[in-house]
Amino acid sequence: MNQSPESRRPTDWDEVHDVVADAYFPHELRPLGRGDASGYRLESSTLGPSVLARIGFGSAVSIESDHPGAFGINIPLTGHLITRVAGRDVVSTPGQATINPPDTRTVISDWSESCQIIGFKVDRDHLGREIDRIAGQPGRRLPSQLDLSSGAGAEWRALVTAASRQAFRESTLLRNDVMARQLSDMLTTALILVALPPEESDGVAPRPRIVKRVMDAVEADPARGWTAGDFAQIAAVGARRLQQGFREYVGMTPMEYLLDVRLGHIHADLLRADDDSTVTEVAARWGLLHTGRFAAAYRRKYGVPPSATRRG
Repeated sequence: MNQSPESRRPTDWDEVHDVVADAYFPHELRPLGRGDASGYRLESSTLGPSVLARIGFGSAVSIESDHPGAFGINIPLTGHLITRVAGRDVVSTPGQATINPPDTRTVISDWSESCQIIGFKVDRDHLGREIDRIAGQPGRRLPSQLDLSSGAGAEWRALVTAASRQAFRESTLLRNDVMARQLSDMLTTALILVALPPEESDGVAPRPRIVKRVMDAVEADPARGWTAGDFAQIAAVGARRLQQGFREYVGMTPMEYLLDVRLGHIHADLLRADDDSTVTEVAARWGLLHTGRFAAAYRRKYGVPPSATRRG
């Protein structure tokens, strides 16, 4: 575990920017008033694929970041955050959290003077794999805000707070990489259960016919050389309308869904001891002919290259 508590106090905003960017996310920092950096606070600890940080600036600031390669969950302990996420302002105060998506420009237009947060940074691909595994439905997306005021949300907030205290005091146990990874996994699993509770079969609106028709067609023949035009024809709607339906009800585009189904079949074939085909042959069998893109997509979904699955 790499712990990086603040070792000396920065003397100006440029130094504050550099220290926070090192510990949490690269960003653009702009003070909103005439306050100096004397009220700044930072503690951080790396836990495998995640980072816990406690951050305060002691002055009102604005921050812009693309959150490269990772989700950033900002949990105000005091004060408030106003963050522009996916075209709308998300206002979070104690008892709430803002989820900043990876590789997407977000703007914190108002980090209030009194605001201190616990930040939970978690690797994009790791969280994506865990969402597929735990939520039971590929492609489900995290909301832009969490309610942490009661129930499971309040329990997760308490868990993150306790984990932070342990991590920031240079815990002997958390110096062990296995323990640090297990704590990260526990926080990540709990986050998914809070943000994406299991879908109930009763009372949930069924997917519209245009989406179900395409999903059924893909399941019936995933190896076919499907095109966006084919899917639009099956659904009897325009390609844009179909894509909107898939994003709303499946969390991905029709072509992304096709890729996900194909990867599932490829993974199953690679695990079969009686299949002597090469990785390339197995991928081609299910309609994936671009080996480079296939290997990258496979690794994102399963965390290992397809050759490692075959060897296993």
